[in-house]
Amino acid sequence: MAIDPERTFKPINIAILTVSDTRGPENDTSGDILAERVKASGHRLVARAIEKDDADVLVNKLSNWIDDPAIDAIVTTGGTGLTGRDVTPEALDRIKTRDIPGFGELFRMISYRTIGTSTVQSRACAVVARGTYVFALPGSNGAVKDGWDGILSEQLDSRNRPCNFVELMPRLREV
Repeated sequence: MAIDPERTFKPINIAILTVSDTRGPENDTSGDILAERVKASGHRLVARAIEKDDADVLVNKLSNWIDDPAIDAIVTTGGTGLTGRDVTPEALDRIKTRDIPGFGELFRMISYRTIGTSTVQSRACAVVARGTYVFALPGSNGAVKDGWDGILSEQLDSRNRPCNFVELMPRLREV
């Protein structure tokens, strides 16, 4: 990451959604890791929830957050695998305005260094939905660390050069 010392850090408002049929607040370790990293980076954690692997439920929760002007970005964890219950990418398809294909590609490159070819089983992805970023990470603790530390910590830092997601935020709703 190339931090430009002339630029000011601009904290953004982030919501975290854990997608799981089996996790609750007491064992949501990937959500906990994300929450800690969001706050340690200087951003504001403005919402956090756990929802089951159900595309309709996810679309509803994500749509409510997307329509909330107090939320700039959403990071989900879970539901990106290959099984029938893994429906996070399908939910994002239903709400998206634009895909961010490079996110999934970069995630799998970073993940390959950690877990080798098993990374092909990940459908990590990202979209812009009505002016809000939505990033979908796998549910494992390692994947959340790879996604935040290797991509989001830099791209959500307004000082990152040559470019970052934050500087685009005012223009995300342009037609």
